[in-house]
Amino acid sequence: MAKVKGDILIDIEKCKGCELCVVACPQDSLEASRKINNKGYHYIVKIEDNCTGCMNCALVCPEGIIKVYRKVDKKKVHLATISNVSKDINITVSE
Repeated sequence: MAKVKGDILIDIEKCKGCELCVVACPQDSLEASRKINNKGYHYIVKIEDNCTGCMNCALVCPEGIIKVYRKVDKKKVHLATISNVSKDINITVSE
C-alpha cells in the first residue's frame, strides 16, 4: 500500500482557537498555541509531522481557514525484465 503524507496550512490570524480541528485529528497532530493572534485567540498549530491529509480538520473548521495537502509516495514496482534482445523493439508501459 502506498504511504500517504499530508500537510496543513492554517491562517493563524483568522483562527479563533475553537479546537474542533484538534479533537477531529486522528493523528493528534494539532494543539492550541501558547501565543495569541492579533484578535486575541490562542490559534491552532501543527505539533507533529505525522499528518496523513485526512481532511478532518478542514471539514470541521467553522472558519474554513485550513488548507490540506496530500502526497502519495508510490513504491516502485518491477514491471518486466527484457533480455536477449537481438533487434530494435518498442516498449510502452501504461498505468
